[in-house]
Amino acid sequence: MSRTILDIHILQTVPPSNINRDDTGTPKTALYGGVRRARVSSQAWKRATRKAFDDLLPPSELGVRTKKVAEALAERITALAPTTDPAHAVDLATEILSTATGSKIEVPKRKSKKEDQESTEGSNGALPESSYLMFLSARQLDALATLAIELDTGDGLKSFQAALKNKENKAAARQAVDTRHSVDIALFGRMVADSTDLNVEAATQVAHAISVHKSEIESDYYTAVDDRNTDAEAGAGMIGSIDFNSATLYRYAAVDVDALHLTLGTGLRTGETPSTPAQKAVAAFLEGFISSLPTGKINTFGNHTLPSAVIVKLRTRRPVSFVGAFEQPVRQGPNGGFLTEACERLGRYVPQLEKAFGVPDGEQSWVLRVGEETQALKDLGTCVTLEELVKDVKLAVAGRLESGV
Repeated sequence: MSRTILDIHILQTVPPSNINRDDTGTPKTALYGGVRRARVSSQAWKRATRKAFDDLLPPSELGVRTKKVAEALAERITALAPTTDPAHAVDLATEILSTATGSKIEVPKRKSKKEDQESTEGSNGALPESSYLMFLSARQLDALATLAIELDTGDGLKSFQAALKNKENKAAARQAVDTRHSVDIALFGRMVADSTDLNVEAATQVAHAISVHKSEIESDYYTAVDDRNTDAEAGAGMIGSIDFNSATLYRYAAVDVDALHLTLGTGLRTGETPSTPAQKAVAAFLEGFISSLPTGKINTFGNHTLPSAVIVKLRTRRPVSFVGAFEQPVRQGPNGGFLTEACERLGRYVPQLEKAFGVPDGEQSWVLRVGEETQALKDLGTCVTLEELVKDVKLAVAGRLESGV
Protein backbone atom coordinates (compact mmCIF):
# COMPACT_ATOMS: atom_id res chain seq x y z
CA MET A 1 0.00 0.00 0.00
CA SER A 2 1.30 3.45 -0.92
CA ARG A 3 2.28 5.75 1.95
CA THR A 4 2.50 9.51 2.33
CA ILE A 5 5.85 10.55 3.83
CA LEU A 6 7.17 14.11 3.94
CA ASP A 7 10.97 14.45 3.91
CA ILE A 8 12.58 17.79 4.79
CA HIS A 9 16.29 18.40 4.08
CA ILE A 10 17.95 21.66 5.11
CA LEU A 11 21.37 23.27 4.73
CA GLN A 12 21.83 26.08 7.21
CA THR A 13 24.95 28.05 8.06
CA VAL A 14 25.29 29.15 11.67
CA PRO A 15 28.01 31.67 12.67
CA PRO A 16 29.94 31.51 15.98
CA SER A 17 27.35 30.22 18.46
CA ASN A 18 26.56 27.74 21.22
CA ILE A 19 22.94 26.91 20.51
CA ASN A 20 22.99 23.44 22.08
CA ARG A 21 25.50 22.63 24.81
CA ASP A 22 26.36 19.62 26.91
CA ASP A 23 26.62 19.40 30.71
CA THR A 24 30.00 21.17 30.65
CA GLY A 25 28.69 24.12 28.62
CA THR A 26 30.53 23.01 25.47
CA PRO A 27 28.72 22.88 22.09
CA LYS A 28 27.58 19.34 21.33
CA THR A 29 29.56 17.36 18.77
CA ALA A 30 29.51 13.96 17.06
CA LEU A 31 31.93 11.76 15.14
CA TYR A 32 30.77 11.10 11.59
CA GLY A 33 32.93 9.97 8.71
CA GLY A 34 35.83 9.71 11.13
CA VAL A 35 35.94 13.44 11.95
CA ARG A 36 34.45 15.61 14.66
CA ARG A 37 31.31 17.48 13.56
CA ALA A 38 29.25 20.20 15.18
CA ARG A 39 25.91 18.79 16.38
CA VAL A 40 22.54 20.14 17.46
CA SER A 41 20.37 17.51 19.14
CA SER A 42 16.98 16.58 17.77
CA GLN A 43 15.40 17.48 21.11
CA ALA A 44 16.73 21.04 20.86
CA TRP A 45 15.21 21.57 17.42
CA LYS A 46 11.94 19.87 18.37
CA ARG A 47 11.64 22.28 21.27
CA ALA A 48 12.34 25.24 18.97
CA THR A 49 9.75 23.95 16.50
CA ARG A 50 7.12 23.57 19.24
CA LYS A 51 7.78 27.15 20.36
CA ALA A 52 7.31 28.30 16.76
CA PHE A 53 3.83 26.73 16.83
CA ASP A 54 2.75 29.51 19.19
CA ASP A 55 2.80 31.89 16.20
CA LEU A 56 1.46 29.37 13.68
CA LEU A 57 -1.48 27.70 15.44
CA PRO A 58 -4.23 28.77 17.86
CA PRO A 59 -3.83 27.69 21.51
CA SER A 60 -6.74 25.26 21.15
CA GLU A 61 -4.67 23.21 18.67
CA LEU A 62 -1.71 22.85 21.05
CA GLY A 63 -0.88 21.02 24.26
CA VAL A 64 1.03 21.63 27.45
CA ARG A 65 3.80 19.36 28.73
CA THR A 66 4.29 19.86 32.45
CA LYS A 67 4.53 18.23 35.86
CA LYS A 68 2.22 20.99 37.13
CA VAL A 69 -0.73 19.44 35.34
CA ALA A 70 -3.03 19.60 38.40
CA GLU A 71 -2.48 23.35 38.59
CA ALA A 72 -3.18 23.72 34.87
CA LEU A 73 -6.42 21.73 35.14
CA ALA A 74 -7.51 23.56 38.32
CA GLU A 75 -7.20 26.86 36.46
CA ARG A 76 -9.57 25.56 33.79
CA ILE A 77 -12.04 24.33 36.40
CA THR A 78 -12.20 27.73 38.09
CA ALA A 79 -12.46 29.43 34.70
CA LEU A 80 -15.54 27.33 33.84
CA ALA A 81 -16.98 27.47 37.36
CA PRO A 82 -15.80 30.76 38.95
CA THR A 83 -17.53 30.03 42.26
CA THR A 84 -15.36 26.95 42.84
CA ASP A 85 -12.91 27.41 45.69
CA PRO A 86 -9.35 27.31 44.22
CA ALA A 87 -8.17 24.75 46.77
CA HIS A 88 -11.18 22.54 46.01
CA ALA A 89 -10.47 22.91 42.28
CA VAL A 90 -6.95 21.56 42.88
CA ASP A 91 -8.42 18.58 44.75
CA LEU A 92 -10.86 17.88 41.90
CA ALA A 93 -8.05 18.17 39.33
CA THR A 94 -5.80 15.83 41.30
CA GLU A 95 -8.46 13.14 41.64
CA ILE A 96 -9.70 13.19 38.06
CA LEU A 97 -6.17 13.22 36.62
CA SER A 98 -5.24 10.21 38.73
CA THR A 99 -8.33 8.40 37.48
CA ALA A 100 -7.79 9.36 33.84
CA THR A 101 -4.08 8.57 33.60
CA GLY A 102 -3.41 6.10 36.40
CA SER A 103 -0.61 8.39 37.59
CA LYS A 104 0.13 9.57 41.10
CA ILE A 105 -0.53 13.27 41.45
CA GLU A 106 0.86 14.41 44.79
CA VAL A 107 2.94 17.10 46.45
CA PRO A 108 6.63 16.27 45.85
CA LYS A 109 8.40 15.20 49.03
CA ARG A 110 11.02 17.92 48.74
CA LYS A 111 8.30 20.58 48.49
CA SER A 112 6.24 18.95 51.22
CA LYS A 113 9.21 19.19 53.62
CA LYS A 114 9.78 22.79 52.62
CA GLU A 115 6.10 23.53 53.22
CA ASP A 116 6.38 22.10 56.75
CA GLN A 117 9.40 24.30 57.42
CA GLU A 118 7.67 27.42 56.10
CA SER A 119 4.21 26.79 57.57
CA THR A 120 4.91 29.13 60.47
CA GLU A 121 5.85 31.85 57.98
CA GLY A 122 2.51 31.86 56.23
CA SER A 123 3.31 29.52 53.32
CA ASN A 124 0.30 28.66 51.16
CA GLY A 125 1.67 25.16 50.55
CA ALA A 126 2.97 23.40 47.43
CA LEU A 127 0.57 22.08 44.81
CA PRO A 128 0.39 18.44 43.69
CA GLU A 129 2.45 17.43 40.67
CA SER A 130 2.94 14.35 38.51
CA SER A 131 6.28 12.56 38.88
CA TYR A 132 7.07 13.11 35.18
CA LEU A 133 6.18 15.56 32.42
CA MET A 134 2.61 14.92 31.33
CA PHE A 135 1.53 15.98 27.85
CA LEU A 136 -2.15 16.90 27.42
CA SER A 137 -3.89 18.96 24.78
CA ALA A 138 -5.88 22.08 25.57
CA ARG A 139 -9.03 20.27 24.48
CA GLN A 140 -8.26 17.30 26.74
CA LEU A 141 -7.80 19.59 29.73
CA ASP A 142 -11.07 21.35 28.87
CA ALA A 143 -12.87 18.00 28.63
CA LEU A 144 -11.52 16.92 32.03
CA ALA A 145 -12.50 20.25 33.59
CA THR A 146 -16.05 19.94 32.23
CA LEU A 147 -16.35 16.38 33.51
CA ALA A 148 -15.01 17.36 36.94
CA ILE A 149 -17.60 20.13 37.27
CA GLU A 150 -20.40 17.78 36.22
CA LEU A 151 -19.39 15.14 38.79
CA ASP A 152 -18.84 17.59 41.64
CA THR A 153 -22.12 17.59 43.56
CA GLY A 154 -20.88 19.94 46.27
CA ASP A 155 -21.04 17.18 48.90
CA GLY A 156 -17.29 17.12 49.45
CA LEU A 157 -14.25 15.37 48.03
CA LYS A 158 -15.28 11.88 49.16
CA SER A 159 -18.48 12.14 47.13
CA PHE A 160 -16.44 13.18 44.10
CA GLN A 161 -14.03 10.26 44.59
CA ALA A 162 -16.98 7.87 44.81
CA ALA A 163 -18.39 9.26 41.55
CA LEU A 164 -15.06 8.62 39.80
CA LYS A 165 -15.20 4.96 40.83
CA ASN A 166 -18.33 4.58 38.73
CA LYS A 167 -17.40 2.53 35.66
CA GLU A 168 -18.96 4.95 33.17
CA ASN A 169 -17.41 8.03 34.76
CA LYS A 170 -13.99 6.40 34.90
CA ALA A 171 -14.28 5.49 31.20
CA ALA A 172 -15.32 9.06 30.39
CA ALA A 173 -12.24 10.42 32.18
CA ARG A 174 -9.92 8.11 30.28
CA GLN A 175 -11.63 8.91 26.99
CA ALA A 176 -11.11 12.62 27.67
CA VAL A 177 -7.32 12.18 27.63
CA ASP A 178 -7.26 9.70 24.75
CA THR A 179 -9.17 11.69 22.13
CA ARG A 180 -8.84 15.08 20.44
CA HIS A 181 -5.06 15.10 20.55
CA SER A 182 -3.26 18.36 19.84
CA VAL A 183 -1.00 18.92 16.85
CA ASP A 184 2.18 18.79 18.92
CA ILE A 185 1.15 15.55 20.64
CA ALA A 186 0.37 13.93 17.29
CA LEU A 187 3.67 15.11 15.78
CA PHE A 188 6.05 14.43 18.65
CA GLY A 189 4.26 11.66 20.53
CA ARG A 190 3.34 11.17 24.17
CA MET A 191 4.40 8.69 26.83
CA VAL A 192 2.23 8.02 29.87
CA ALA A 193 4.41 5.83 32.07
CA ASP A 194 1.57 4.49 34.22
CA SER A 195 -0.90 3.81 31.39
CA THR A 196 0.88 2.72 28.24
CA ASP A 197 -2.42 2.41 26.39
CA LEU A 198 -2.55 6.22 26.48
CA ASN A 199 0.79 6.53 24.69
CA VAL A 200 0.76 8.30 21.33
CA GLU A 201 3.26 7.26 18.67
CA ALA A 202 5.11 10.23 17.18
CA ALA A 203 4.36 10.92 13.53
CA THR A 204 7.61 12.86 13.16
CA GLN A 205 11.24 11.78 13.23
CA VAL A 206 13.89 14.48 13.62
CA ALA A 207 17.59 13.77 13.09
CA HIS A 208 20.42 15.38 15.01
CA ALA A 209 21.72 18.21 12.85
CA ILE A 210 25.41 17.79 12.05
CA SER A 211 27.93 19.94 10.21
CA VAL A 212 28.81 18.84 6.69
CA HIS A 213 32.46 19.51 7.49
CA LYS A 214 34.96 19.11 10.30
CA SER A 215 34.25 21.60 13.07
CA GLU A 216 36.54 22.82 15.81
CA ILE A 217 35.47 24.22 19.17
CA GLU A 218 36.89 27.62 20.07
CA SER A 219 36.87 29.52 23.35
CA ASP A 220 36.11 33.19 24.03
CA TYR A 221 37.81 34.71 27.05
CA TYR A 222 35.94 37.75 28.29
CA THR A 223 36.06 40.33 31.05
CA ALA A 224 33.51 42.68 32.59
CA VAL A 225 34.40 46.00 34.19
CA ASP A 226 32.75 47.30 37.33
CA ASP A 227 30.97 50.53 36.33
CA ARG A 228 31.79 52.14 39.66
CA ASN A 229 35.51 51.48 39.52
CA THR A 230 37.78 54.52 39.32
CA ASP A 231 40.85 54.87 37.11
CA ALA A 232 42.91 53.92 40.13
CA GLU A 233 41.18 50.56 40.39
CA ALA A 234 42.68 48.42 37.66
CA GLY A 235 41.43 45.01 36.65
CA ALA A 236 38.14 43.41 35.76
CA GLY A 237 35.11 42.93 37.97
CA MET A 238 34.54 39.50 36.43
CA ILE A 239 36.35 37.19 34.03
CA GLY A 240 35.16 34.07 32.27
CA SER A 241 35.16 32.04 29.08
CA ILE A 242 32.58 30.45 26.80
CA ASP A 243 33.03 27.76 24.15
CA PHE A 244 31.54 28.13 20.68
CA ASN A 245 31.76 26.83 17.14
CA SER A 246 30.40 27.68 13.69
CA ALA A 247 29.08 25.31 11.04
CA THR A 248 27.12 24.63 7.90
CA LEU A 249 24.56 22.13 9.19
CA TYR A 250 22.61 19.41 7.43
CA ARG A 251 19.19 19.09 9.07
CA TYR A 252 16.63 16.38 8.34
CA ALA A 253 13.12 15.46 9.48
CA ALA A 254 10.43 13.10 8.22
CA VAL A 255 6.67 13.22 8.82
CA ASP A 256 4.48 10.12 8.48
CA VAL A 257 1.42 11.94 7.17
CA ASP A 258 -0.77 8.83 7.35
CA ALA A 259 0.04 8.32 11.04
CA LEU A 260 -0.55 12.01 11.70
CA HIS A 261 -3.93 11.83 9.97
CA LEU A 262 -4.87 8.74 12.01
CA THR A 263 -4.01 10.39 15.34
CA LEU A 264 -5.65 13.74 14.63
CA GLY A 265 -8.76 12.29 13.01
CA THR A 266 -10.97 13.94 10.45
CA GLY A 267 -12.18 17.52 10.41
CA LEU A 268 -15.09 18.16 12.76
CA ARG A 269 -15.88 21.79 12.07
CA THR A 270 -18.26 23.14 9.45
CA GLY A 271 -16.47 23.50 6.13
CA GLU A 272 -13.54 21.27 7.09
CA THR A 273 -12.55 18.41 4.81
CA PRO A 274 -11.49 15.08 6.36
CA SER A 275 -7.84 15.96 5.78
CA THR A 276 -7.96 19.49 7.25
CA PRO A 277 -6.38 18.67 10.67
CA ALA A 278 -3.49 16.80 9.05
CA GLN A 279 -3.01 19.58 6.49
CA LYS A 280 -2.77 22.21 9.22
CA ALA A 281 -0.34 20.10 11.22
CA VAL A 282 1.91 19.41 8.24
CA ALA A 283 1.95 23.09 7.28
CA ALA A 284 2.78 24.17 10.84
CA PHE A 285 5.56 21.63 11.20
CA LEU A 286 7.03 22.45 7.80
CA GLU A 287 7.19 26.20 8.44
CA GLY A 288 8.12 25.80 12.10
CA PHE A 289 10.95 23.35 11.48
CA ILE A 290 12.38 25.37 8.61
CA SER A 291 12.30 28.77 10.31
CA SER A 292 12.97 27.89 13.97
CA LEU A 293 16.28 28.07 15.78
CA PRO A 294 17.27 26.83 19.26
CA THR A 295 17.97 29.80 21.51
CA GLY A 296 20.97 28.60 23.52
CA LYS A 297 23.28 31.58 24.24
CA ILE A 298 21.38 33.60 21.63
CA ASN A 299 21.91 36.86 23.54
CA THR A 300 25.65 36.26 23.60
CA PHE A 301 26.10 35.44 19.91
CA GLY A 302 23.03 36.82 18.10
CA ASN A 303 23.27 33.93 15.63
CA HIS A 304 19.91 34.52 13.93
CA THR A 305 20.11 32.78 10.55
CA LEU A 306 17.67 31.13 8.17
CA PRO A 307 18.40 28.14 5.92
CA SER A 308 20.28 28.64 2.68
CA ALA A 309 18.56 25.67 1.04
CA VAL A 310 15.54 23.48 1.73
CA ILE A 311 14.60 20.35 -0.24
CA VAL A 312 11.18 18.82 0.43
CA LYS A 313 10.08 15.44 -0.92
CA LEU A 314 6.64 13.86 -0.71
CA ARG A 315 7.40 10.15 -0.80
CA THR A 316 5.26 7.06 -1.28
CA ARG A 317 7.40 4.35 0.31
CA ARG A 318 9.66 5.31 3.22
CA PRO A 319 11.69 8.25 4.55
CA VAL A 320 15.15 8.77 3.05
CA SER A 321 17.88 10.96 4.57
CA PHE A 322 20.62 12.44 2.38
CA VAL A 323 23.20 12.59 5.17
CA GLY A 324 25.28 9.99 3.30
CA ALA A 325 26.32 12.73 0.90
CA PHE A 326 28.44 14.19 3.71
CA GLU A 327 30.02 11.02 5.14
CA GLN A 328 33.23 12.34 3.61
CA PRO A 329 33.54 15.84 5.12
CA VAL A 330 33.14 18.76 2.75
CA ARG A 331 36.36 20.65 2.09
CA GLN A 332 36.61 24.40 2.26
CA GLY A 333 36.20 26.10 -1.12
CA PRO A 334 39.05 28.01 -2.80
CA ASN A 335 37.51 31.28 -1.66
CA GLY A 336 36.43 29.93 1.72
CA GLY A 337 33.09 28.53 2.80
CA PHE A 338 31.46 25.08 2.68
CA LEU A 339 27.99 25.80 1.29
CA THR A 340 28.82 25.68 -2.42
CA GLU A 341 30.49 22.27 -2.18
CA ALA A 342 27.72 20.97 0.09
CA CYS A 343 25.09 21.92 -2.49
CA GLU A 344 27.12 20.39 -5.31
CA ARG A 345 27.41 17.19 -3.29
CA LEU A 346 23.64 17.04 -2.84
CA GLY A 347 23.05 17.96 -6.46
CA ARG A 348 25.02 14.87 -7.52
CA TYR A 349 24.05 12.51 -4.71
CA VAL A 350 20.26 12.83 -4.74
CA PRO A 351 19.64 11.89 -8.42
CA GLN A 352 22.12 9.01 -8.18
CA LEU A 353 20.51 7.64 -5.01
CA GLU A 354 16.96 7.93 -6.36
CA LYS A 355 17.89 6.38 -9.70
CA ALA A 356 19.72 3.47 -8.07
CA PHE A 357 16.81 2.64 -5.77
CA GLY A 358 14.03 3.52 -8.20
CA VAL A 359 11.94 6.45 -7.05
CA PRO A 360 8.27 5.68 -7.85
CA ASP A 361 6.34 7.88 -10.24
CA GLY A 362 4.29 10.55 -8.54
CA GLU A 363 6.80 11.57 -5.87
CA GLN A 364 6.88 15.37 -5.72
CA SER A 365 9.85 17.62 -4.92
CA TRP A 366 10.29 21.29 -4.04
CA VAL A 367 13.40 23.43 -3.60
CA LEU A 368 13.65 26.63 -1.58
CA ARG A 369 17.09 28.21 -2.00
CA VAL A 370 18.94 31.50 -1.55
CA GLY A 371 22.10 32.71 -3.32
CA GLU A 372 24.37 31.53 -6.12
CA GLU A 373 26.03 29.01 -3.79
CA THR A 374 22.88 26.86 -3.98
CA GLN A 375 22.65 26.84 -7.80
CA ALA A 376 23.45 23.12 -7.95
CA LEU A 377 20.13 22.29 -6.27
CA LYS A 378 17.81 24.03 -8.71
CA ASP A 379 16.99 20.87 -10.68
CA LEU A 380 16.04 18.77 -7.65
CA GLY A 381 12.49 20.08 -7.59
CA THR A 382 10.13 22.96 -8.26
CA CYS A 383 11.73 26.20 -7.08
CA VAL A 384 9.45 27.98 -4.59
CA THR A 385 9.34 30.57 -1.82
CA LEU A 386 8.47 29.52 1.73
CA GLU A 387 4.89 30.69 1.31
CA GLU A 388 4.53 28.77 -1.96
CA LEU A 389 6.16 25.69 -0.44
CA VAL A 390 3.73 25.53 2.49
CA LYS A 391 0.75 26.09 0.20
CA ASP A 392 1.85 23.48 -2.35
CA VAL A 393 2.60 20.84 0.27
CA LYS A 394 -0.79 21.38 1.96
CA LEU A 395 -2.55 20.87 -1.37
CA ALA A 396 -0.47 17.80 -2.20
CA VAL A 397 -1.15 16.25 1.21
CA ALA A 398 -4.88 16.92 0.87
CA GLY A 399 -4.92 15.32 -2.58
CA ARG A 400 -3.21 12.17 -1.37
CA LEU A 401 -5.23 11.74 1.83
CA GLU A 402 -8.60 12.42 0.25
CA SER A 403 -7.96 10.21 -2.76
CA GLY A 404 -6.83 7.39 -0.48
CA VAL A 405 -3.58 6.98 -2.44
